Amino acid sequence: MSDPFDDFDDFDDLKTAMRAATPTPDATRKADNIALAEKNFAARQEKAAQPRFTSDHPQKGLFRGVVSMFKAISTRQALTASTALVAVGLFAYLPSLQQGPDGLTAPNPEAAVVESLAGSLDGDGRTRLQATGEAEELSVAPMEAPVIAEQADMAAPVDTLAGLSSSTSVMARPSATAKMEARSLPSPPPGYVDDTQLRIEADTEAYPDAEPNPLKITTDEPVSTFSIDVDTASYAILRSSLNTGRLPSPEQVRIEEMVNYFPYDYAAPLEEVPFSTRATVIATPWNPDTQLVHIALQGEKPALDTRPPLNLVFLIDTSGSMDAPNKLPLLKQSFQLMLAQLRPEDKVAIVAYAGSAGQVLDPTPASDRATILAALDRLDAGGATAGQAGLQQAYATAEAMSEDGDVSRIILATDGDFNVGIHDPDALKDFIAKKRETGTYLSVLGFGRGNLDDATMQALAQTGNGQAAYIDTLSEAQKTLVDQLSGALFPIANDVKIQVEFNPAQIAEYRLIGYETRALNREDFNNDRVDAGEIGAGHSVTAIYEITPVGSPARLSDPLRYQAAEETATSAEYGFLRLRYKRPGEHTSNLIETPILPGGEATPDMVFASAIAGFGQLLQNSPYLGNWSYAQAIDLANGAKGDDAFGYRAQAVQLMRLAQSLSQ
Repeated sequence: MSDPFDDFDDFDDLKTAMRAATPTPDATRKADNIALAEKNFAARQEKAAQPRFTSDHPQKGLFRGVVSMFKAISTRQALTASTALVAVGLFAYLPSLQQGPDGLTAPNPEAAVVESLAGSLDGDGRTRLQATGEAEELSVAPMEAPVIAEQADMAAPVDTLAGLSSSTSVMARPSATAKMEARSLPSPPPGYVDDTQLRIEADTEAYPDAEPNPLKITTDEPVSTFSIDVDTASYAILRSSLNTGRLPSPEQVRIEEMVNYFPYDYAAPLEEVPFSTRATVIATPWNPDTQLVHIALQGEKPALDTRPPLNLVFLIDTSGSMDAPNKLPLLKQSFQLMLAQLRPEDKVAIVAYAGSAGQVLDPTPASDRATILAALDRLDAGGATAGQAGLQQAYATAEAMSEDGDVSRIILATDGDFNVGIHDPDALKDFIAKKRETGTYLSVLGFGRGNLDDATMQALAQTGNGQAAYIDTLSEAQKTLVDQLSGALFPIANDVKIQVEFNPAQIAEYRLIGYETRALNREDFNNDRVDAGEIGAGHSVTAIYEITPVGSPARLSDPLRYQAAEETATSAEYGFLRLRYKRPGEHTSNLIETPILPGGEATPDMVFASAIAGFGQLLQNSPYLGNWSYAQAIDLANGAKGDDAFGYRAQAVQLMRLAQSLSQ
């Protein structure tokens, strides 16, 4: 019969082995290791292998889970669990510390230990884990064994490292991809998987904060004014979300960008104006007692052989956050597609920015594709994001390339993570606004998810007289940079504004569907100094109002008892459409006016645009749709797909089906 006290002997042996394996703290060596950690941290700042924590989004991953676990268990349970973790960590990892890069035994395993502030014990037996300067507490009894930190301490700020307690010895395992420069640091053990990529913040994306347009009472506010918009980023972003099994959040949904994502066969303009304008009243799919005013603009489509030479500056974000397959590599492939569409007289320059900005490629004829492609291929991701310096360098390059009659365009390609260099966003917007007056426009292409700053990209593109798009696949790059190249790069009208005056004798209420970030004051319409949207060659633009006729049971507001009789009571017009635009290079706007009359006939293009507008409102949980459903939106879109040469409309129907399933 075995002695029951033998088990205690085993624990004593384990305790002795742990103490023997633990290096004796050395103050000098610790100071050297801290200095080395600070050096490596500065040298590799924001490399892809390092987590990028934010002050309002604390660390995630292994240690956050450990903290939650310890909070949920008792002190006795915590002591047992932590002792087991220490034992497993030491026996699994200490042998690897004795292996040098060549697999031989290191002469001094203690030299391989990097000490940093991952944890510290105070006298009350409470442990604090710190990875970003924010502390999380858990109740744990004091332990003699050292705490083992997996990776979080390697991401600790330099000032946190400097505050290391001299009474606590903390060991950290180096990342397999951190590319540490110190030769004394060992290689990671076989089978080790670096988990820092899993801890990159997945919820730091930023989108414009704009509530859906409210219902307006015509007698109170008969005039609606806004800037046109040809951006398409929102549709591609929500498609990316749906294809990964997530419904987009309401702020990601901009209905005008969804509607304008699709090409429409609107009537061509007359020769004396750069685009046609048409307003048609059609039935509302989701409410039989209201109607839709469908406003359609169609830009002229000049022949490619008559377009002016193009000066193109690729401004490429090569910061560490761009080191992902759907970011910098996809960006390179996208620009390669675009190069095939350029003509020999076009010129291309490349400016890259990370820790600092620099010109990667001098202005080069587009016919020299080998040189341009080689410059693209040399780009690598690493460093912080000095966006402001990059923009300044790109504009300087574009100005040096510019000649009379040329079109100059900067294409900023980024994930939008402008965390270094833009100290004053308003000053940056003023800088871009001044540069657009020189004729150099700025377009923005977004890549990747997780830290996409859509709000900043939208603001830069709007200020720079350019277009904002999101590239999530090579097919999207084909659509944006090949199929719609002329519209993306060659403007035909600037500062395009729309103003609609509704007739209160005919229309009781109205609301503009979308364009929340493009709203203008009524007086801005006639002020030629107020910036507005641009239309490119061949672009079509759609805007939709939902209107409630006087006497309709759909009216949500009660008529006023003492409302004066309107002088326009005899007019059958529903409203009056005014549009202002400038020819590129001109400073005085031109005016187009047309009445809005009832009794229009809906074309398949109008019906499909209505289905997409309804789809966007379903994603926003709009209160104006009643019982209208995804199934009805799908049926409406399916019946209006038309020719659909590139399959964009069929893809939209599939996204509706995905949203329908996810919403259940």
